[in-house]
Order: sequence, then C-alpha cells, then structure tokens
Amino acid sequence: MTAQPTDWRCQDCGGLLDWKALPTFDPAQIVSDDFSVWRYQALLPIQRRFSLGEGLTPLVPLDLDGARFHAKLEYLNPTGSFKDRGVAVMLNHLAGAGVAEAMDNSSGNAGASLAAYAALAGMRATVYVPKSSAVASKKAHIRAYGGEIIESADLPAEIYAAAKSRTYASHAWNPSFVLGQQTAAWEIWEQLDRQAPDAVAMPVGHGGLFLGMYRGFLVLHAAGLLAQLPRMIAVQSTGVDPIVRAWEAGADTPPTVVRGASVADGILVDEPVRGQQILRAIADSRGLALRVGNDDILHAQQRMHARGFMIEATSAVPVAALPQIREQLDDAAELVIALTGSGLKSLSG
Repeated sequence: MTAQPTDWRCQDCGGLLDWKALPTFDPAQIVSDDFSVWRYQALLPIQRRFSLGEGLTPLVPLDLDGARFHAKLEYLNPTGSFKDRGVAVMLNHLAGAGVAEAMDNSSGNAGASLAAYAALAGMRATVYVPKSSAVASKKAHIRAYGGEIIESADLPAEIYAAAKSRTYASHAWNPSFVLGQQTAAWEIWEQLDRQAPDAVAMPVGHGGLFLGMYRGFLVLHAAGLLAQLPRMIAVQSTGVDPIVRAWEAGADTPPTVVRGASVADGILVDEPVRGQQILRAIADSRGLALRVGNDDILHAQQRMHARGFMIEATSAVPVAALPQIREQLDDAAELVIALTGSGLKSLSG
C-alpha cells in the first residue's frame, strides 16, 4: 500500500511509515555547486520548491583536553538546529501535495524550523508546545516567524486528536523528515575525503538525526562506497533515558520511563516513536547507548563555549560523554560528534 504525502502513519495499522526503493547513491549525481541538502537531489524523491540553504554544515577538527573528534556544526543551519534538514524536505513534499497549513508538537527547535519553512512556503504553521517545559526564548523564536503556539498539558494526546482533521508535519513520525537527515551522513562522507568515520555520536530524543545518519551511511555501504558502517552512539540525559535503559537490558523496545529533571530540553522524550528502529541501528552498527548527568552536561557546554562553539545544553550531551566514548574506541579511531542546536536560543541578559 502506498501512503499519501499527508499521511504521518499507516492509516490501517497505526504503524510507522518509511520511504522504500530509494535511488542508489551515485557520486556522479552530486550537484557540486549546490551548497545545501539539495546537492543530493537525485537521492531525494521530492521536488525542490524552496530552500533556506539548509545543510552542508562545517565539519571541524577539535582537540578538547586531549580528546580528539570532528564537530559537525548542525547548529549553523538556518534556524539554529539540525531540524532544518528534515523539515525542509518534509515541507517541500507537503507543498507538492497542496498543503496550506501544517502543525507539529515540539519543545522548541522543530517548532521554529516548521514556522520558518512554512513562512517561506506560504503555509500557516501551528506548534503545540509542552506547557510545563517549553523554553520561553524558543517560543519567541517560533512566533518571530509567524507561527502560532498552543500550549498543552496533555501532549501527545491533543496533537493526535488535532491530526484527525489537520496536516501533522511530525518530526517524529513523518518519514520525509528522517529522509532529509540522511544528507548529514553524505556530507560527512564528502568532508572526510569520501570516507566514513569510525564512530558518530549525538544526543537522542526521538532520534530523527540518529536514524537519518545511520540510514545515510547504509546507503553509502550498499553502493559499495564504505567498507563498514560507523559505530552509532546515542547519548541521553539521566533525566530521560529510555533508549539507554533498553540497550543496557538487551531489550528491543524502550521502556516507559518517568521523566526526571534535565537541562537538555531538546531530548526530553520519554516515548520515542521510532525507539525500536534506533535500537536496531545501535545493534547493527556495533554502537553504544550512553547517559550523562546535568552537571557533566553543563560543564561540557561551558568548555565548548570557551572554545568558541555556541551550543545549547542538548548539544553538549555527547561532548559530556567523551570520556565514556573514548573508553570504548581505539585511540586512533575517528569520531564525529553532531552539535545539534544553537546556544544563542537560550541566552539571557
């Protein structure tokens, strides 16, 4: 059965949707003079209608007190987070279907991205935010693009109810969002002289970037362009860590967790809808799932600020896990860490 562009999950079974039978990666089809995700247009079965120049973020070598890695600066995307890759592809797909308004639920970054791209496309954007934990500066960011905010104490029940009659452009459910995130893996491959790193680490909530990167490297491997996949490393906060708990228990489904306190507001996800897929990606890539505490996160953020990297606390989560990661990798192993969101969003006087 073929889903429609506005479908966000299987209409019959309520399960996940994914793109199938995607094109084979052919380096000759990269549009070398396009400095956005659309340089991979041949791999994205979606017509480009608009763009803010999302993607092709820098990959910067860094030595942080003897721990070496490459930082993928996803916070330099147009609205200040990695979400722009997926939202750009998703909204181009929805625009092609004639969608005039879209909504999502978000703690901030996805909502800002949706509002920005909807404004560019001439769509109306509505963002449902958690009443108790949404950051004021991120809500202001959404409103600055013209997005409407609805504060809810009962997410996701309220958004699912609204989705019965309105277009749900979900960064958690929509397969086009995950498809857009694959471009980050292809960029890293190009930036490392058409090689993959030994490992890639990033913060994980719903895991869109994590799955996108994993699938992007799978595409390269299937095309014979990689000898093996990078080890995929998911890092979560001790406050909300369902992926880590499942991985430690050898389970294939994340458990239900009680949300604790966490400074990493971008990954406060107690029920990741693609949790099983994330766990399979970790297992298939010989990866890891790690957790870090608030004090370590804030310390890592401060250390990165002191080096000139203006990242939000969520972005500092995998940096805080560096000692744990290096215990598991050879000293010579090449590591990439995705810095997912800008710290400028949370600065105050």
